[in-house]
Amino acid sequence: MDDHQEEGPEKVKLFGMWASPYVLKVRWALSIKGVEYEYVEEDLRNKSSDLLEHNPVHKKVPVLLYRGRPVAESDVIVEFVDEAWSHRGGRILPDDPYQRAMARFWVRFVHDKLSPPIWKWFTAAPGEGQEAALGAAVEQLQVLEDLLAVGGKEFFAGESVGLVDLSLGAMAYVVPMYEEIIGVRLVTEERFPSLSAWMGRFLDSPPVKDHPPPVERLKPRYRAMREAFLNMG
Repeated sequence: MDDHQEEGPEKVKLFGMWASPYVLKVRWALSIKGVEYEYVEEDLRNKSSDLLEHNPVHKKVPVLLYRGRPVAESDVIVEFVDEAWSHRGGRILPDDPYQRAMARFWVRFVHDKLSPPIWKWFTAAPGEGQEAALGAAVEQLQVLEDLLAVGGKEFFAGESVGLVDLSLGAMAYVVPMYEEIIGVRLVTEERFPSLSAWMGRFLDSPPVKDHPPPVERLKPRYRAMREAFLNMG
């Protein structure tokens, strides 16, 4: 539990787990809106009765408790935070309906098209399978490179962190760890200049500086994950 607490009718509580990029995404969104909250660290091997009560469907983190009512799933929570505190901080979703729809489209792109080949590349043994995953990841990263390069935007949302940036945020610190563990570069300044610059800007942005990813704690965790997948092969 940390010092982010808000008393009164809008008391907010976040159930999370330190290693979860989905929890971190919600913490970044709350930071953008300047929302104070109570943070509860969960042991996912021994889930609390509160977590199971508030998220009986998925039984996982993150879960946001607002005025005693739970909101689950990170993407749903981020949009809820933006709407519930629309009068505070910066906007996470665009005001324009078309731009808002496009932001949601690119969030789905991250989930459906980008994340799977990057994960497969990381967990595959050296060989044709890993090379194929690398090629697929590069192809999807190029789509994002082209999107970001249009107009020379600082972030996918424009001049500040928005919905797409938050959904891609884990990539900014996870991909460098994957690269270090495997010994192969995926995102380089030569190959993806706009995306590479975005990763640096995102990690240096106010919400991320408020809650930086625990990279040194995560590295052995990811090394163990890769070893487990390789041993299964």
